Amino acid sequence: MAKVTRLSKSFLRLLLPGVLLILVATAAASVWLVHETSHPTDLGYLVTPEKYGMLSARGAQVTEESWRASDGTSQKGWLLRGEPNQPAVILLHKYGANRSYLLNLGVKLNEATNFTVLMPDLRGHGAGGAEQKCTFGGCESDDLTATFEYVKGLKTADGQFQLIGGGIGLYGLELGALSALASATNPEVKAIALDSIPADSDAALSAAIGKRFPFASNVTEKLGQVGTYAYYYDGCYKRASACDMAKQLNNKNVLLLAGSDAQMLQESTSKLSKCFPASVKMDSKTDLSPSGMSILNASLETSEAYDQRLIDFFRNAFAPPPIQ
Repeated sequence: MAKVTRLSKSFLRLLLPGVLLILVATAAASVWLVHETSHPTDLGYLVTPEKYGMLSARGAQVTEESWRASDGTSQKGWLLRGEPNQPAVILLHKYGANRSYLLNLGVKLNEATNFTVLMPDLRGHGAGGAEQKCTFGGCESDDLTATFEYVKGLKTADGQFQLIGGGIGLYGLELGALSALASATNPEVKAIALDSIPADSDAALSAAIGKRFPFASNVTEKLGQVGTYAYYYDGCYKRASACDMAKQLNNKNVLLLAGSDAQMLQESTSKLSKCFPASVKMDSKTDLSPSGMSILNASLETSEAYDQRLIDFFRNAFAPPPIQ
């Protein structure tokens, strides 16, 4: 028996360095995956206001703006001012994109409603985005708190009066949708349009890893989720589900959009419709073809119909109540 025990201990001592090496390598790989995915490839701007302004007088009025987030980091966005005492709508892009993907929608929305429209770059995205890291809805939702304050502080052209009146609307696509929902408890937010929203930050991260590292994606996605605990040690990575966030909302107007071109997100968006309290006025259209995830590749007619749906939603959400 003693000989068997000594043999077992010797065998374990032989295996232990290998096991430890595997564990260390796995932990390092998981953190590396998150690090790489939190810094998406900069695709550059599809179009800038300067070029867009050559085709649109309204587009020529877009200005470059910057403000500080709560942690002191710099935030940047394109601003298109509306009429005084009108609402503001903030447009938030998907992972791997930037504000230029929403410039056309922003100009159309401003033209149709005279609302002020702000199109910011989310963390880790756009020009200079590499200086920050994407947190898949965590710090991004905190950034929006500072963005709300910036928007509320806007003044009219003469600098005498507050520009914004009537509240704030949010449109978010995928990562932008998760960020918008997480910040929508702010009382200034009155209307929220969410397209293709992930079930939670882990789902958003997994989808990003799957696209960037498609080989053995099931394994890399799980590794990435484990790596978030070390990489986001500062607590910026939020682990609440989109459903839990939705349950916190009251007296909001909500529009849910999704399509079969992004089936996982279509499923999570459809499930989200059951999570809102009764006080939320909700509309849902989850059978789009395509959703906002692929709208840039759609026909002009389909793209215009998508934009018009959003314009109508925000116009109706901020319309004064009918006179009794």
